[in-house]
Amino acid sequence: MSVYEVIKQLPEPEAVRARSKAMAMLDAVLSPEWEWRYYSYDAQWSPSEALASMRDGSGNDYAIVFSEAGVYAQACNHESPITAYRVSPPVPWPGLFDSLPDVFRPFTQEPAFLDHNGVPRATVCLWRERTDSAWRCGDIHVPDEDEDDADGAEWLFGLLLDGTAEAYLEFVEEVYETALALEAVQHVYDLKPLTQDVVSALNPEVRLEDLAEDIAQIGYPE
Repeated sequence: MSVYEVIKQLPEPEAVRARSKAMAMLDAVLSPEWEWRYYSYDAQWSPSEALASMRDGSGNDYAIVFSEAGVYAQACNHESPITAYRVSPPVPWPGLFDSLPDVFRPFTQEPAFLDHNGVPRATVCLWRERTDSAWRCGDIHVPDEDEDDADGAEWLFGLLLDGTAEAYLEFVEEVYETALALEAVQHVYDLKPLTQDVVSALNPEVRLEDLAEDIAQIGYPE
């Protein structure tokens, strides 16, 4: 599944935002130390923008910016055959950003989204302007000779695409090597205010008051 299939399956922007908040809140409960989290959400990334992000600690990540103009997203599978480092000097894959609307173009040079060489960390780019009725991506050729997910779009956005508490349970079992109660995870996916009982069901070592800063940053309902 390349970016072309992903943009067909992504839900409306507000659903993407809601899922992103839930995943970030769950990760905040499971991993009190931010540097060990996969999913994050900053409701006040800038005065007019929010940022949902993922990083797996192995060089793969994504960034989704929610702005007044719409939503911009880029993701990087660092082992993809369309990585910028397939050539020297590194350059983004042809077509990746070519048709990106001007309103989103500054994000391609956002320092937080560049690598140590100043190259965009991107094998995937997609967007949706406020007036669009569907998600869009550039006119690119994603090679499929060796793998179905050459650009990494499917697995990078997989949990976000699925959007279910059950999928998050599977993710937790694989990444955090722990089992959670479905009811507690569903409570967060429904964006219901946290209680100590829910927090304890997710991580008995965390107190609700310990999460005040994360709740505020994520903009999670109180």
